[in-house]
Order: sequence, then structure tokens, then C-alpha cells
Amino acid sequence: MQVQTVLGLREPQSLGITLTHEHFQLDYHKFYSDPPQQLESYLAEKEHIKLSNVGFIRQYPYSSYFNLNLQDEESRSKVLEDVELFKKWGGGCIVENTSHGLKRDLDFCYEVSEKTGVHVVCGTGHYLSNVQTDSTHAMSIEALSDLYTKEILIGGTDLKGKHVVKCGFIGEVGSGWPINDFEKKSIRATGEVQDALGCGVSFHPGRNPDAPFEITRLYLEAGGKAEKCVMSHLDRTIMDIDQLLEFAKLGTYCQFDLFGSECSYYQLNTETDMPSDAQRMDKIVRLVHERYENRILMSHDIHTKHRLIGYGGHGYSHIINNVLPRFITKGLTDEQVDRIVVKNPANWLQFNA
Repeated sequence: MQVQTVLGLREPQSLGITLTHEHFQLDYHKFYSDPPQQLESYLAEKEHIKLSNVGFIRQYPYSSYFNLNLQDEESRSKVLEDVELFKKWGGGCIVENTSHGLKRDLDFCYEVSEKTGVHVVCGTGHYLSNVQTDSTHAMSIEALSDLYTKEILIGGTDLKGKHVVKCGFIGEVGSGWPINDFEKKSIRATGEVQDALGCGVSFHPGRNPDAPFEITRLYLEAGGKAEKCVMSHLDRTIMDIDQLLEFAKLGTYCQFDLFGSECSYYQLNTETDMPSDAQRMDKIVRLVHERYENRILMSHDIHTKHRLIGYGGHGYSHIINNVLPRFITKGLTDEQVDRIVVKNPANWLQFNA
């Protein structure tokens, strides 16, 4: 059992502290949201991030096209610097979740790993239906399964010819709410490939508390194993603790991956208040007390410029520097923290590649 990184197979015990849901390069412009009229000039398309507007961008991150572009040369250099700091402060592995529809860049993931020494694991799979092409929508479950299998066993299809990069899991597999026909196909294809290969998978649920349950049902019916499945974004999806505990009974990994997002106003779902890091930690502590410590994962889901250190943000090292020490004061042991950020990710990622 090994982990398939962009630089090749690695032993699970070599990964160290692992972030299980991050992005290095992606196109998120389709999720632009208009800002309040009085703030338009501070968030205009040509406005870069600076002291005079960074506060507004933190409040309205999806109202700045500049902030949503995590693909330009400047952001590439900022990501590299950020991952170097993650390595410096004790980080070992980052799971890059950019899937088809978001302009994944496997070559850049290879470059980041090669230059920083951080293990990087890339995903195959498809994001939300509304970022896919008509030809992708027309793909059958069999065609989707074939693509995911090929990208894991042979290598990715979006390479620039520089390196052979194999994907190490399927994700993030995106769906909205209600789940549409294409998204159901991609979920079922994910379950089929997981059953065949034994790899890990990761799902992006719609912003409704019923979504994780329905995704898991479709995935399990297709043959996928609960113990190799990650349900992402639970911190913004299932707010009620009793409902969260009910979902945990299904046996998937419960992932809290928006650490560092401390703005309560959630532009992508204004009816829901984004929780704070303290609230995320309290739910994790509750899950540990309920004996689910071996089913918890953590990350930041960095997908915009403003969350990188080079743009005034918290960076990929936030959990290491600012969150893990607080778990000790909340009553968790070093062994329990190690389980969540080292052993659980390694167990999820390993398979007979």
C-alpha cells in the first residue's frame, strides 16, 4: 500500500502533516458575485490587492476578479513561497483538489513539489456541472470511469509534455443542490473506479445539509467504500451538531477544510453564516469525544489570492501555526492531533497503485 504523489510512489508513513484539500492553480471566475454598489471601485477588475482594499476583499472575496484569478504568474510565485513556508514550519504533504472544469495544472503541481520538497497528491474527477463543456456533459458513466482510471494508472491528460504525472485520488468531485444528472454520473463513476482501484475519493457537496447524505448514498450504491471517501466542506454544510453526528455514522471521513475563513458573511450562501475557526475546532473536539477521531480531516481550501501569505492572508501554514496548538488547550492529546493530521490522511490516500 503506497501513496501516489506527483513525483512517484511514496510510503504512507513518509507524508507527515498533510493538508487534504487545497488548490495551487484554478479558474474560479464563474463564481463572481457583485459587491455592494458603494464598494465597486475598491473591487474593480483592475484593482490589485493592497492595504486600501484588502479588508473589503476579505469581506467580499468573490467580488474581485483579480482575487479569483489563481492562475497568473504572480500568484504562481506566491503559491511557491507559501508552500516553502509550509515545509519550513513542519508541513509534509498537500493534496491538490483542482479537478476537471477548473483548469487543473499538473505540471505546476509537479514544479511545486520538486522545488519545495513537499509531497503533492493530485486528483482526477469533475467539478460542478456548470463549469463543464457540452462534450463533457455528454460523457457516459463508462467514459468518465475510463478517464479517471487512465489518469490514475497512466497519467493526466492536461500535461504540457514536460512530465508524466499520475493522479493519486479522485476529487474534488463536485455537485450542487439538487444534484443534476451529470453530477450523478460523475459520483457513480467515482464509486465504480474506487471499487476497482481502491483509491481515495473526495466530494464537494452542495450547500444544503442533505447533500452529503445523498452523495454518499449514490457513491455507496455504485460500489464505493465509505472508509476511502472524504466529504469536504462539512463546516459550511452541516451546521447542526446532531445532524453531523448522524452523518458521521455513515463511515466517511468528515472533513473541515475552511480553516482560516473567519468572515461570517458567506457570499456563496448568504442564508448561512460561515463558522469561525473556534467553532470548527469545537465540532472536531465533539467528534473526537464521540470516538470518531479516526474519521476526521482538516485543511484550508485555499482557492483565492487573498488567503495566501503573499497577499496578506493566512497561508497553507495556518493550521500548523495557529490551530493545532489550540487543540491541546481544548483537551485533545498530541496523539489525537497526530491521528487527525498525519495518520488519517495517510490511511485515506494509500492504495495498491
